Amino acid sequence: MTGAEHLAVIAAGLGAGILTSTVGVASLLSFPVLIALGIPPVVANASNTLGLLPGALSGAFGYRRELREVPRHQVVAVVVICAVGAIGGASLLLALPSRVFASAAPWLILFTCLIVGVQPWISRWLRARSGHPHVLRRSMSPATTVFTALTGVYGGYFGAGAGVMMMAVLGLGLDLELRIVNGLKTLALLAANLVASIIFIFIADLDLTASGLLAAGSIVGGYVGAHIGRRLPETLLRVLIMLAGVVAAVLMLR
Repeated sequence: MTGAEHLAVIAAGLGAGILTSTVGVASLLSFPVLIALGIPPVVANASNTLGLLPGALSGAFGYRRELREVPRHQVVAVVVICAVGAIGGASLLLALPSRVFASAAPWLILFTCLIVGVQPWISRWLRARSGHPHVLRRSMSPATTVFTALTGVYGGYFGAGAGVMMMAVLGLGLDLELRIVNGLKTLALLAANLVASIIFIFIADLDLTASGLLAAGSIVGGYVGAHIGRRLPETLLRVLIMLAGVVAAVLMLR
């Protein structure tokens, strides 16, 4: 790569890190840049996952205040479930053509954007139906557990829009403020990326130069994004997440 291309990848990492900690569509920025540089899709996907790992780490660190507001056992459950799902997703990436999930991903993202938008009303309806309308849900139901694992699978396999999906799953399954869900989502995707990256290091072909440049940008972007995400009003953050998801889905459908 030329010097200009190095700078382009670092900038993509910076932007992707910010998106990781805010609206959750990081790969839709960084992955196309790697493809444009001529890196084969599967190599680009694996290298992108590894390169964005520091961004998720710094983003989770930036949300440490929000994560302290979640019971420790709940944080551990989300992280472990997502990580286990990512093992399956990373294995699928190495075994199946990328178009298998990529073809379904735009529709999944659009659906989860809808869930993010109507989540407050659905949550109130679910609490009313439970017979305990004033009791906040702090434990994951079996359905939330399953969908968290499936989001981990998707994150380990392809990842584009996985943050939007995780926001929808956790926002619908747990009664938490959106800023706290954002922090929990960032930590969950960190777990998914970590597991997938370990598998890719030992098994997949990687472009370590691209991964290193993405990492340099994403570690700064993730931390900055956490501070941005914390300060955005909940309604505005919800709208931005939905817009980002729709844009991601439209780009993937082209």
